[in-house]
Amino acid sequence: MQLHFHRPLSSTRSTSPPSEPDLTSFQSFSFNPSAPDYTSLLSDELLLNILSKLPISQHVSNSLVCKRWLHLHGRLVYSLKVADWSFVTLGRVFTRFPNLTDLDLVRSCIQMPKSSGIIVTHKTMSVHVDTHFILEGFLEETALLPSNAVDQGLRMIAGKYPNLQRLAATGASEEGLLRIAEECPTLQELELHCCGDLALRGIAGIKNLQVVKLMGFIGVFYNSTISDIGLTLLAQGCRRLVKLELCGCEGSYDGIKAIGKCCQMLEELTLSEHRMDGGWLSGLSFCGNLKTLRLRSCKSIDKSPGADEHLGSCLTLEELHLQGCQVRDKQSVKALFLVCENVRDIVLHDCWGLEDDVFSLASICRRVKLLSLEGCSLLTIKGLELVVLSWKELQRLRVMSCNNIKDTEVTPELATLFSVLKELIWRPDSRSLLSSNLAGTGMGRKGDKFFKRSKN
Repeated sequence: MQLHFHRPLSSTRSTSPPSEPDLTSFQSFSFNPSAPDYTSLLSDELLLNILSKLPISQHVSNSLVCKRWLHLHGRLVYSLKVADWSFVTLGRVFTRFPNLTDLDLVRSCIQMPKSSGIIVTHKTMSVHVDTHFILEGFLEETALLPSNAVDQGLRMIAGKYPNLQRLAATGASEEGLLRIAEECPTLQELELHCCGDLALRGIAGIKNLQVVKLMGFIGVFYNSTISDIGLTLLAQGCRRLVKLELCGCEGSYDGIKAIGKCCQMLEELTLSEHRMDGGWLSGLSFCGNLKTLRLRSCKSIDKSPGADEHLGSCLTLEELHLQGCQVRDKQSVKALFLVCENVRDIVLHDCWGLEDDVFSLASICRRVKLLSLEGCSLLTIKGLELVVLSWKELQRLRVMSCNNIKDTEVTPELATLFSVLKELIWRPDSRSLLSSNLAGTGMGRKGDKFFKRSKN
């Protein structure tokens, strides 16, 4: 098991990992077994209140003092990652941590040898593997817990944690998710790995669900299918969605349209390594409240977006993020910018094929205030200047690790733009001198205040 933070979801989460106990601090401590334990005079409620006031970094070491402190420490833990499924089936998790509101079961649902020295990593997930468990690049079915076993664990969890707010699981079916929906009315976040379309019928009863992450086809891990059927079931059952992430999911215009029409509160949509059919982009026009669109590690934006006049526009969109995407296809990139023509922030990181003529299509978006470029090595200063000078509302510019953009090629027009920006981060390569020359001048940070006439 892994502890992540010790605060409820409604409070500020700690980003620092739990500290291991510092054994060196006990070297000068002389233990006297005959000395009275004054903490035994305190009630559990009072001692628990005292322990909760201590820094989170001390919680692990405090739990080692005695069995009583260990039990009280468990009541302070609200978030847990389980690595061993038996910890759930034997009921130990419920005794040890009775107040959990955030439970991650993803790794425990994968039965791999923990002693293996081979680790396969995909994004933020790492799994110990054995060559006997790999079949055609994916985990064999025997490496994953059967759905009935996962459902049995979910039934136990539903009965013990009625105040659960976040759940992550692998291989759950409709039956287990229905039990969660019935017993956990406060559930707000759900992350499902390796589930099919029909399993999504089980989350229709989770009325307060606001954040959903679906992991379908994931290279070297899962080969499950989430198509328009699953997206439609999700849309019809979860009408209060605010954030949705689809990773390795199939689908088309129909699935995105269903999400847009049913989930009218949706503000953030993320597609990672999507396998959408051509034409899905035009479905975004039905997302009437969408503010942020993220595309990550997509081999193509839209294989066949169709005619420009049929695309529509997502009028409320404010942020467009592309990271690690293939953007060589001008037609799909143009369609993307047309759908996102009202966007305020454009962030492009490590996108393949972003040449000057492709980037020039971004001039379609006339209301851009922030542009962030990182790892775009094919882009030149000529292509950058052509676009940013056309944006009359541009206020912030960040250019990092774009090796074809040179300080020596900065034109007077571009330098004038730099001087009036509210924010300028200019590090196109390791030899960039402009950023060091701007240090202390206020250029690019104070805007028009930099040019105010001195009283002297």
